[in-house]
Amino acid sequence: MSTTSQPTVYLIDASIYIFRAWFSVPDSMKGADGSPVNAVYGFCRFLAEFVEKSDATHIGVAFDESLTSSFRNEIYPQYKMNRELPPEELANQFKLCRRVAEAAGFYCVGSQHYEADDLIASLALSMRNQGFRNIIVSGDKDLAQLLRGDDLWWDFARNQQLDAARVVDKFGVPPEAIQDYLGLCGDAVDNIPGVPGVGPKTASALLQEFATVEELYANLDKVAHLKIRGAKTLAAKLRTNHDQALLSKRLATVAYDAPVAQNMEELKRGAAEVGVFEEISQIIGGRGDGVFRRLVYSSRGVR
Repeated sequence: MSTTSQPTVYLIDASIYIFRAWFSVPDSMKGADGSPVNAVYGFCRFLAEFVEKSDATHIGVAFDESLTSSFRNEIYPQYKMNRELPPEELANQFKLCRRVAEAAGFYCVGSQHYEADDLIASLALSMRNQGFRNIIVSGDKDLAQLLRGDDLWWDFARNQQLDAARVVDKFGVPPEAIQDYLGLCGDAVDNIPGVPGVGPKTASALLQEFATVEELYANLDKVAHLKIRGAKTLAAKLRTNHDQALLSKRLATVAYDAPVAQNMEELKRGAAEVGVFEEISQIIGGRGDGVFRRLVYSSRGVR
């Protein structure tokens, strides 16, 4: 996967792939106690395919443990309140998924205060400062804001990749302006309101003129003269929703101060723990034996 001589770290947004496994693998797959194990099995399969395709030596896996308790919920209680919490049958599998990733030799991290996006951002900054290129493994395009230099965003399941240039092609703004873009047009998935009446095209057009939301508000008198559809009424919408725009940008901006590993050696993949795999295999009714063998085998070349 890595195409440069620069050392590369892969930072995985685990929850995306656990949810995909939950929806794609039949819940008729049961463990020893009769509970569903479909998400665990599907996530194991994803991890095995990932290491075989990437040949990754340095890996960080971030888990979302702050579904209703992140610092963003403190700032804006309605944040992500449009999402249903995982059903109990899935919630019980999250801990097993983390145990699998740890047993595979991956550095894993979660937090009650920071979201997976923040954990990945903090790892990305730390690893970049140590000379690593980051590949963000996620289906969440909001994480494109992390890309710098030769970094990549990689939706593994769909095999789609974005570099910084393709982020501009897709959103009309560079990676470092994604939070400004979402601050203006909002994000329905995360219940970030944005500015009513400002859609993606208008947001990108405004940010092509003014690099940030703050710069835009410092130049509102110029907005009416821009060659943007509805420009004459746009300034009033922006003025009315000034505080909401700044709040939305704050909600969309990843944090870089989450408590994560600071030493690149902590993200170097270790040897798989065969005993733990055997224990998990019994819990899930022997469903993952073949996948576990693949994870054990793939770890031997990176010790």
